[in-house]
Amino acid sequence: MRTKFQNWVACSLIVGMVALTGCNGQPQTSAAPTGSPTPSSPAPTATATSSPQAGGLPRLQGKATVVITVKGSPITMELDGTSAPITAGNFVDLVNRKVYDGLVFHRVVREPQPFVVQGGDPQSKNPNVPLDRLGTGGFIDPATQQPRDVPLEITPQKANEPIYSRTFAEAGIDVPPKLRHTRGAVAMARSQAPDSASSQFYITLADLPFLDGNYAVFGYVTQGMETVDKIQQGDRIESAKVTQGLENLKTSSTASPSPSPTGSPSPSPTTSP
Repeated sequence: MRTKFQNWVACSLIVGMVALTGCNGQPQTSAAPTGSPTPSSPAPTATATSSPQAGGLPRLQGKATVVITVKGSPITMELDGTSAPITAGNFVDLVNRKVYDGLVFHRVVREPQPFVVQGGDPQSKNPNVPLDRLGTGGFIDPATQQPRDVPLEITPQKANEPIYSRTFAEAGIDVPPKLRHTRGAVAMARSQAPDSASSQFYITLADLPFLDGNYAVFGYVTQGMETVDKIQQGDRIESAKVTQGLENLKTSSTASPSPSPTGSPSPSPTTSP
C-alpha cells in the first residue's frame, strides 16, 4: 500500500507541476518530491556547505513556540532553530510580522491516504483570488520590495551543521535527517528548485518518510493535531503568534555571521512542497 501511495504522490506532483504553472512561468508550490531519493554515499558527520542565499536572513538560535488559530481552535508548534536555524527563523519572523494572519490553507490532500495541509501564500489574503490560482506566491520584503527566498536546509543525523541547497540524494547522503516527516511535522513548501521556499508551509497528516532529505522540516505540532485533521481547503489562519522564544530570533543586524563554506555549493533548481 505504501509503495502504491508513493507512486501516486510522485505521479500527481509531476502532473501538478505542469498543470499548475501559471502564465508568469512560476511553478506551483507543491508538497511532494518528484521521486524517491537514491542516496549513494555516507553523510558527513561534522561539516556542511553554507549557502550564499542565507546571508541576511533571519535565524532562530534555539527553540520557539508558535500558536496558529483556525476556526477558533489553537494549533501549537514547537520550532527547532538548532537543526533548522534559517528555515525556522524565517517562519518565526513572518509570524511576528503578522504575514500569516488571514491566509488560506489552499491545498489539503487526504485521499487516497492522509498527506498534507498546506498554506501560507500571501495572495490568499485577498478573498477575490480563487483557490485554483493559489500556490505560486511568496513573501515580498516591504523594505526592499524583493522576494525572500529561503535555501533548502536539512541537517543529517550526527551532523553538526545543515546541508544547504541540495537534497540528500544530490549530496550523496544516505542517513536520515535529524528532523523527519513524522505525523505533525511542519515543513517548508517550495517549487522544483531547492532554494525557492518563502512563506508557504505544510503540516504532515501521516508519517511520510519518503519526503525526508527532500524538504526542510523545521518543527512539529505539539498540541492541536485534532484541529489540523479537520482543516479543509479554504480555511483561513485567523491568527498566528510567537508565544515563546521570540528573543531567540536574530535578524540580519543581530544574527551571527554565516559559517565559512567548506566546499562549493551545487546550484540546483528551487522547488516547494
